[in-house]
This record gives sequence, structure tokens and C-alpha cells, in this order.
Amino acid sequence: MLNAPRSVASLVPLALLLACEKPSEQRLVGPSFMTKDWSEWSEPVHLDAPVNSTCQDQTPTLSKDELALYFTSNRRGGLGSDTPDGCQGSFDLWVAQRASRDGPWETAVNLGPQVNTPLSEAGPALAPDGRLLFFYRFATGGQRDIYVTRRDANESEWETAVSLGPDVNTASSEEGPTYLQHEGDGDGTLYFDRGDPPVTTDLYAVRVNKDGETLGPAVVQTGLNSAVEDNHTSVRRDGRELFFNSRRTGGVGGFDIWVATRNNVHDAWSAPVNLGAPVNRAGAEFHPNLSWDGRTLLFISPAGRGGLGFFDIWMTTRTQGEN
Repeated sequence: MLNAPRSVASLVPLALLLACEKPSEQRLVGPSFMTKDWSEWSEPVHLDAPVNSTCQDQTPTLSKDELALYFTSNRRGGLGSDTPDGCQGSFDLWVAQRASRDGPWETAVNLGPQVNTPLSEAGPALAPDGRLLFFYRFATGGQRDIYVTRRDANESEWETAVSLGPDVNTASSEEGPTYLQHEGDGDGTLYFDRGDPPVTTDLYAVRVNKDGETLGPAVVQTGLNSAVEDNHTSVRRDGRELFFNSRRTGGVGGFDIWVATRNNVHDAWSAPVNLGAPVNRAGAEFHPNLSWDGRTLLFISPAGRGGLGFFDIWMTTRTQGEN
């Protein structure tokens, strides 16, 4: 949700701070998590430098092995124009890497001109095998469309990004993609939001094949949306838990993270529940991203929570018990 260049919360506008599943034998990668209890979320931790900067760092996405962190930033070194505050006037996609899950993050690297442009790119969503990267891009007039870039293997260069086309992109804005991999056929479901930010956006989903090509028009996700903005989903790998941000009534701050669940992928989603403290607070929390193992949730929060820049990336964790 980026109104470049003020923030991708200019992805989230400043004012906001005040299944498409195939009805057959579809299965999703990994075992069900519903048979085990989860702990409460821990007190969030700031990711600090070199991931966060004195500029704006948003829309984080962890790779399956948690050794790569993709995010958007308007830090210097991108394809945009430098601004007097030491940042840039647009947002690019960056990736930071580390040698192990407990190791320090290395300095982030810009994804380059195959992905980034002098406009703004945000909301990276990485496929589990690392070969597809979905994201959204701003048009000159501020409209947002979803794109995909591909590569042959984890270490190869990304190809030039292409639009997902009319099954997803419309005259409205589309943003906030997240990718859910199916087991067996290699297809997946791409969740995203569509609408007129910062007025209202709704959650949608579209089925895509293993090459990231759409297999039909996107479908609105019933039972999740409100009369205001609902966007930037993250779905657990078994398809039974969905996080998103919303500024609907009943929250703690102007923009909160909410969660919905279901018993299986053919059931309707439960009524969304506010994630509450210690994640949400009387400010704004948004852009949730759940790790592959379901234990780590990344999100962003503005400077009032602490940190280095106007918006920074934070992390909270939970543990999984045995039933």
C-alpha cells in the first residue's frame, strides 16, 4: 500500500496511521498444523541494521530456509532519485542473506533493473522453491499492478518481471501478494488485495500454475473483508491460517494485524480476530509475513515503536506444543 515516496505506508498512507482453491482433491505442502497448540506471540524484536535503515523498510518476506529476507526500501543505492533526507524518492526490492538461521544478516542487495524501476516496487512474495517472486509496481498515476519474475534456480539471476495480466490486474489497484504452494500438481494460490487505497481494498485469490501464470480470474475472499482497507495477506503453508492487516473497527491502533483460521482448505474462513498485544499497539502494525514453519511473524511498525527509520521491520515468534 505505497503512495510513493512518502512511505509504502506511503505503501500505507499517512492517514491510516491516525478461495480461490480448486474444489477437488487439492492438497497443500506440509502437514496440518491444526493438531498442535501454538503459544502466544512473543514481545516483538526490532531487526536493526543492516536490514533496517534510517529510511523506510517494509513488506518483508522470508525464504523457506529463512536464509534470505526480501523487502522494500527507499534507501540510497536503488533505481530512484536521491532525496535530501538521505533516502530516495521511490521504493525498490532488496534482499539480505545470512549463512544460518542464527547468523547475522549481511548488507542488503538491490534486485536490479530486471525487477526494479525508477517507479516503486513493493510487496515481494517468494515461492517455496525460490523460483517465482511476485510483487507489485506503481504506475505513473499511482495505480498498482502485480508482477512476477522468474529464475531457473535459487542462485541464478531474476528474469525481467512481467505483469500477471487481466485475471489479476484491473483498472483498480492490486497489491500485497502472498503465494500458497499446492502439493502434487505444482500449482498454487496467489492471495492479494484489490481496490482503491487508501479508501477500501478487499482480499482476493487466484489460482496460478508452477510457472506463475494465472489459471482463471481472481475471486473475492468472502467472510474476510470489511468496509475499509483489508490487505497484505500471509497464509500458513497448510492453508489454514491467514494473517492480514486492516483498519476495521475493533482494533488497537489505526492499522492492526488480524488472523482468520479454518479446519481445512475447503472450509470457510473464521471471522477475523485481532492479534492483540504484544504485536498490535496504539500505533500501526501491518505487512505481516509468516515463516514457512509458522513460528516467526515479520511485520512493520512506524517510528513511534522505536527503531531506525520512519518504518522498520519487526519480528515476533511463537512455539508449537504437542497434543
